Amino acid sequence: MLNNNGYKSKQRSSAASAHICRNQVLVMCFTLMLMLVILFLVFDHIRDSDAKVKSSLAYDSHKQKWNNFDSLVKLHPTREFRNGTDLIWQVPESPKGILFLAHGCNGKAINFWDKSFECPDCVGLPEERLLVLHGLAEGFAVITISSAHRCWSIGNNEVLVVKDILEWWIGERKLEKLPLVALGASSGGYFVSLLATAKKFNSIVLMIAEGMFEEIDIEKDYPPTLFVHMPKDFYRQRKIDEYVEVLKGKGIDVGVVECMEFPLSPDTLIDRIPGMDQHFSRTLFEVFKERGLIDRNGYMKQDGRKIKWRKVIQERINLAIDERLVPHVQEELNLAFAYHEMTSVHSDRIFKWFESHLS
Repeated sequence: MLNNNGYKSKQRSSAASAHICRNQVLVMCFTLMLMLVILFLVFDHIRDSDAKVKSSLAYDSHKQKWNNFDSLVKLHPTREFRNGTDLIWQVPESPKGILFLAHGCNGKAINFWDKSFECPDCVGLPEERLLVLHGLAEGFAVITISSAHRCWSIGNNEVLVVKDILEWWIGERKLEKLPLVALGASSGGYFVSLLATAKKFNSIVLMIAEGMFEEIDIEKDYPPTLFVHMPKDFYRQRKIDEYVEVLKGKGIDVGVVECMEFPLSPDTLIDRIPGMDQHFSRTLFEVFKERGLIDRNGYMKQDGRKIKWRKVIQERINLAIDERLVPHVQEELNLAFAYHEMTSVHSDRIFKWFESHLS
């Protein structure tokens, strides 16, 4: 009896212990799950808050519209050809400086100017035209030159051709006493960094380009250099960081402006592109949301070059676009993702850089 009762007592004790153990495990699991849920909610709140701050900052820097300069300046360019090269320019009343703009690969001088009586072939890409308008509004005579090939060649020949064109044009306009600055994007940035060794500039801006500093001898009189780049391009960011130190080591004034992604909105394309249809802009935004091409805060999930947005248009009966505006839309989608694109978003900081180095 004692043995049996003792055995049963041990059974009950073991069962009770197992029950308590199971309860403890369940409580621990529940607690862990609750903590994970709380952590997720906290992280989600922080992410939303960061996104709102990011969105606000992006909006603040991206609020410039295509017609912001209408009350200040109009585009009335003159187009010429010299040595087989296309150049387009405009000189405001009482200019205080000269700005040379160099396009990227597949670009041309006509991309910087709106189609007009003076330039019927001009394209007026949204970011390029805003840079020109800002330059003119700031009192700069602006000149754009087309490269001989798809991209600017890095050899001395094209450098000498452009140097000759600039000197000829400056002499013809009697602008020799004015300070000269330059901005080049991508291939144009590499070219401007090289051109600055052959032609004296007061300062230069290299946009989405790290320059050719491994291949040129940097002298102490090399112009002050502002890098305007997109940090998503990690390789280029590393090279820019490296070259900033190299230039500083030579006693050259250097600056850096980072261009971040910004969220799309139903009116982004309307705000940035002249002639953009309101229905198209807003419908395309809704389609991007439906297809998951943007996140819930409006940020693009892929580079604009990788999105088959034209195919999306073809699938929608009520969605059509003026074919002439296709490159304009493409440029703004690329810019929103902020990996590699011409940008006017920080043109205020660019022109402050030019202003600070005019004398």
